[in-house]
Amino acid sequence: MAKSANLYTRIEPEIKEQAETILSTLGISSSSAVNMFYKQIVLQRGIPFELKLPKKKLIDMSKVTDETINKELEKGYTDVKEGKVKTAKEVFNDIRKDYNL
Repeated sequence: MAKSANLYTRIEPEIKEQAETILSTLGISSSSAVNMFYKQIVLQRGIPFELKLPKKKLIDMSKVTDETINKELEKGYTDVKEGKVKTAKEVFNDIRKDYNL
């Protein structure tokens, strides 16, 4: 089918750049990616991925103070000294569970 319809959209420059870098690595043009996305919308009869907020609010690290970071590091150090530790596998499982990943 010939492509003759145009789509004009506005997007955050940083997101556009990051996405285009990934698409370029995959050998896919932005136009092809948008076309694939639209085809999936039609096939799925809706957005082709889950849209929902995470259970827990994500932290905006640009707003975290040095004082807050130091307090968290001290809590972590105290936990280690007291034997309150988890394996990396347990930590990642908890993160996946908390953020529905």
